Amino acid sequence: MPAEVNESLATLSDQLILATVLLYLAAMICYALDLAFGRARTVVAVRRRQLVGAGGPALPEDTTGDTTEDPGPQPAAWAVRAGTIGVVLTWIAWAGNLGGILTRGIAVDRWPWANMYEFVVAICFAAVTAFLALLIRQPIRFLGAFVTVTAALGLGFAVLFLHVQAGPVMPALHSYWIAIHVTAAIVASGLFILAGVCAILYLIRKDGRPSVLPSREGLERVAHRAIVISFPIWTFAVIAGALWADRAWGRYWGWDPKEVWAFVTWVVYAAYLHARATAGWRGKAAMVVSLVAFACLLFNLVGVNIFFSGLHSYADVPK
Repeated sequence: MPAEVNESLATLSDQLILATVLLYLAAMICYALDLAFGRARTVVAVRRRQLVGAGGPALPEDTTGDTTEDPGPQPAAWAVRAGTIGVVLTWIAWAGNLGGILTRGIAVDRWPWANMYEFVVAICFAAVTAFLALLIRQPIRFLGAFVTVTAALGLGFAVLFLHVQAGPVMPALHSYWIAIHVTAAIVASGLFILAGVCAILYLIRKDGRPSVLPSREGLERVAHRAIVISFPIWTFAVIAGALWADRAWGRYWGWDPKEVWAFVTWVVYAAYLHARATAGWRGKAAMVVSLVAFACLLFNLVGVNIFFSGLHSYADVPK
């Protein structure tokens, strides 16, 4: 017998998610004010070492130089305070996001990520959690505007296009594996989103020009660390999914579209890590590869369920 749905808690969950969208947007505005007016513009100078051959012309070799402050307007105190308010609003929105997930789960008496709506809500929560966790130890407040707008857009997309009423799920999802496999995928995806944001900012940032963003090296460092942490978690999620498939369908691998794209995502992120560790890839080339992997991840998380049918079609994507 399916568990009876607690309609009041389900309604509360929907209201909390809507409030969370507004709070993320408010935090984004505060972060944007801090980014625009509360940070000194910096210039990353590009030094050129002259390699001079015997009697030949000097050959320039680009190397990255030091970060210096641009002698422009100094940061406004009110904008810095706006950034602090943005952090506070992000924590409140994070709590609202968590409350929406918990109340949905309690309302249906199951793990609250059994369909696309719940899955996207959980991934947005994981991305913001990754940002706040790193913010405690590293000065990455500059990412706040981009992470919160990503979370707000993700939740808005889920509410407008993916929302389904809280209710029971198919018997195959009544398993402890959903807590293992899907949770690992959510955590890894949140970190991958953080890395993807940094990679996009890396391509936007131009060294040698005044910018409120940190150097490209700083952005690449944050992206690489996020991928290094998330890759083994994603690996575990893929393995756990195969074990669950064997238990539910009697085989570890069946070329289901979701399985294929999860593996493709794993391969491209593995290629990024391998190229960076062995071939010494740094900079733009490495960031482009990481963005290709990020595109594969997004297609696997959302696109596969929308454009393909398969054993994962129970994700309840509204038509």
